[in-house]
Amino acid sequence: MEPQNIRYSRNPHTEKLKWVNHMVKLMDNQFRLPGTNFRFGLDPILGLLPVAGDLASFGVSAMLVMTMARHGASGKLVTLMLINIALDTVIGSIPVLGNIFDFFFKANERNVRLLTKHYQEGKYQGSGKNVIIGVIIGIVLLFALLIWVLWELAEWIYLQLAAIL
Repeated sequence: MEPQNIRYSRNPHTEKLKWVNHMVKLMDNQFRLPGTNFRFGLDPILGLLPVAGDLASFGVSAMLVMTMARHGASGKLVTLMLINIALDTVIGSIPVLGNIFDFFFKANERNVRLLTKHYQEGKYQGSGKNVIIGVIIGIVLLFALLIWVLWELAEWIYLQLAAIL
């Protein structure tokens, strides 16, 4: 997938979102596999670090969604973005399969495309505290789900090792 050079119309609100493009490129498209057009970023590389890498990727993605929510993303759009992050975090935390998944499912890039479409359709609504509060609640719930999944996985591995030994 070729990275998109996303441009917003110039206004005070969208100028503040330029750094979002830079973070998305860093997380999803910074590097190119030599000899191909396949691009990947730090997200799948961080995913190789158990727990800490997934939490770091989750933190960056959550920060990006918070920024987009403050700059006019509707409640529906924020919900779709949180679903992308949830899929990326939960499936990405599965050993091996999650690492492969992280190379292809680029949640941050998907979220910026959703926001760009939202802006192009003229649905910009201004910031709203209710959306940000909803995002915070969603992030806390996703974080709790990630911790629970990792705990269950660690417990299962421990039981498997105890049965062998």
